[in-house]
Amino acid sequence: MAVAQFDQAVAFAEIPDDIAERLRYPERSTIVSIPVRMDDGRRVMFPGYRVQHSSITGPTKGGIRYDPEVTLGECAALAMWMTWKCSLLRLPYGGAKGGVRCDPRAMSRGELERLTRRFTSELLPIIGPKEDIPAPDMATNEQTMAWMMDTYSMQSGYAVPEIVTGKPISIGGSVFRQEATGAGVVMVVARACERLGWAPAEQRCVVQGFGNVGGVAASELEALGATVVAVSDVSGGLHASRGLDITALHAHVREHGSLEGCDAGDRLTNEELLELDCDILVLAAREDQVTADNAPRIRARMIAEGANGPTSLEADAILWERGIPVLPDILTNAGGVTVSYFEWVQDLGRLFWTRDEIRAKLAEKLSNAFDRVWDLADTSGCPAADGGARGRESARCPTRCRLAESSHDVSMSTVREAMVSNPGRLPADASAQAAGELLQRTEVRAVYVTEDERLVGVVTRKTLVREVIALGLDPTETELRAIAEVPHFTIGPDVPLEEAFRFLETEDAERVPVVDEHHRLLGVLSRSVLQRRLAEDEDEPLPPAA
Repeated sequence: MAVAQFDQAVAFAEIPDDIAERLRYPERSTIVSIPVRMDDGRRVMFPGYRVQHSSITGPTKGGIRYDPEVTLGECAALAMWMTWKCSLLRLPYGGAKGGVRCDPRAMSRGELERLTRRFTSELLPIIGPKEDIPAPDMATNEQTMAWMMDTYSMQSGYAVPEIVTGKPISIGGSVFRQEATGAGVVMVVARACERLGWAPAEQRCVVQGFGNVGGVAASELEALGATVVAVSDVSGGLHASRGLDITALHAHVREHGSLEGCDAGDRLTNEELLELDCDILVLAAREDQVTADNAPRIRARMIAEGANGPTSLEADAILWERGIPVLPDILTNAGGVTVSYFEWVQDLGRLFWTRDEIRAKLAEKLSNAFDRVWDLADTSGCPAADGGARGRESARCPTRCRLAESSHDVSMSTVREAMVSNPGRLPADASAQAAGELLQRTEVRAVYVTEDERLVGVVTRKTLVREVIALGLDPTETELRAIAEVPHFTIGPDVPLEEAFRFLETEDAERVPVVDEHHRLLGVLSRSVLQRRLAEDEDEPLPPAA
């Protein structure tokens, strides 16, 4: 289905055929065998998978799921969707997805730990903070990520918190990560209501799924004043026309593990829940929930895809004909990967934000992405707001354009926009004394030495100690041209920001001089500044696809 959706969206975007063909296939698909010693002494072999779809825009990123029905094809489709999701949100990632075919509910904690650690060991050649960054998914959680981080860190010899996201806060996780996907779903729903002129507090909502996504989404909807009339999980659904007490439902799940046995409303099946009369239907369970069979009976006024691929292609067409807007998965459930990105950036910089800061940054990025999707649907041939499956191809069009541009090493934001254009600089005939005085400023970490505007070298505090003080030279008589060190690296002003970020990470450099083709010093690019720039998403919007 992912490839079919891709082909539909390509028709609305100006992408060369060779690039479109490249994006139809994952870059790497890995299958591993995972031997695990069970509690009863048996040795059981589990198949594991990891698919990395695209590294064009950065390291790959995606969840790890444990489920009896995990397949390589499923991972490939989910990895492709993750690429579109990251590109739409302008995150410097490509898509990945992995999983193990097992029944986690039938396994003990010890068995799950041994499974996770061995799976991580099998993936060591292909994962890393700059290569591929796992995260939780179906039936995995922050404990799973802690085991993965610990296993990877043991091989490195030191703690590497940035190897995974979605881990416990105590070992480098981010606040608001666990609830980010569900909260993001409701942020997108609220934005859509605003565009459609609907008051959120007047909406009657049905939520399929009451786990990490659906449960949080139900709470967020309730907080907006909406009435949640039905929810469901693996045990079935509950319906109360006057509205359910979501807080009480969460308490029941914490005590009993599911909604089974809860008498807060009338019991019904998941299939019946999908066809209830409501304003907003949130699909936060699994793939292929709304199909050609039940799409004609859907009575919601709008559908929000909190899960990946919950609406089939045939259902899309039916909903379009019926005029039911669909908020597409790659936009609606992108809150999780966005806050995962924030966690990764925080781990790299060892600088952490507050819950309010992260929530505000997430709302800003989702709002920006929503507006681009909506506006593109209004100005292009993609499905329109009053024409049903609104925004699915509109959401995928800008992601295809962005990936195509990245394939040609073109970006809407470049080093020139993020560099510090007035770094501490002195002429080559200036004295070491002058450099020392400049370096006394807390904001100056290095002095850039130029001659006829061309970069000659760099002088730091260590340079002065080693080349002047240790040798007993007079700093007032020592010219900088005699002690300046040739920089290990320089970078051009038109390099895309994502590529510059990967370069600084690969070389473990804090800053790099920016020079033109004549080696004239234009500025300095700082890794910390670049991290903030990427996190705040100050890129200009992409132009609409033709």
